[in-house]
Amino acid sequence: MRPQERLAGLIEPVVGGLGYELVGIEFDAHQRVLRVYIDNETGITLDDCSKVSYQLSGVLDVEDPIPGRYQLEISSPGLDRPLSKLEHFARFKGSLARLQLVRPIDGRRKFKARLAGVEGDCVLIQEGDETLRIPFESIEKARLAPEFGS
Repeated sequence: MRPQERLAGLIEPVVGGLGYELVGIEFDAHQRVLRVYIDNETGITLDDCSKVSYQLSGVLDVEDPIPGRYQLEISSPGLDRPLSKLEHFARFKGSLARLQLVRPIDGRRKFKARLAGVEGDCVLIQEGDETLRIPFESIEKARLAPEFGS
């Protein structure tokens, strides 16, 4: 099991049990910061972050999935929300997103394109007139790209 999967397995039940959706997990090894992104239908407040932080700290202290000291940050996903599950790509169909792949497809690892939905285990993105099928497991990072109208 990859470290990210182990972390998600520890964190998701706590976050879900408190009534929130686990949107994503990032560990910055250089700064030693574990970021946990949570959301719910009414948005996230500072009290929500504090509640999750308190519950999660206890579990992470006992399970000790990350050796050494690190800082735990709980946050709302923000406008550039991470997309870490197939359901996220389906939910935000029509939105602009940035994707970074593990390995290049047609010589490219980075894409900025419209989400066109999900088909099986592939994320569909629209670049101009072309729809590309990106296997979900080949996506290293993905985030919404905020658009500001005039």
